[in-house]
Amino acid sequence: QVQLVESGGGLVQAGGSLRLSCAASGGSFSTSDMGWFRQAPGKEREFVAAISRSGGSTDYADSGKGRFTISRDNAKKTMYLQIVSLQPEDTAVYYCAARSSPLLSWYSRTAYGYWGQGTQVTVSS
Repeated sequence: QVQLVESGGGLVQAGGSLRLSCAASGGSFSTSDMGWFRQAPGKEREFVAAISRSGGSTDYADSGKGRFTISRDNAKKTMYLQIVSLQPEDTAVYYCAARSSPLLSWYSRTAYGYWGQGTQVTVSS
């Protein structure tokens, strides 16, 4: 079982950038595909980005293409999400997750069995 802890959120102005981190402990981080999701107030949790266990494959929601970069350091058991050109609509709680169901699409929340507690990102206009 893997435990996940996000950090790096905060309040930023539109156009700014942030780097979110997700530190893992326990379990087998290096053998798990990982993902980032976000949930804005009153909305469902949505897919943001995913990365394969080796880091060789990545994928992004359309809303983040060109602005979000997902990466991982298996030696440090840490995953990152670099976000540039932040917009107010990026305001949400950002969650990292470890995929536990490889047969399910990594775009779906149901593919992930382990979640962090989330980190708040607030973008002011």
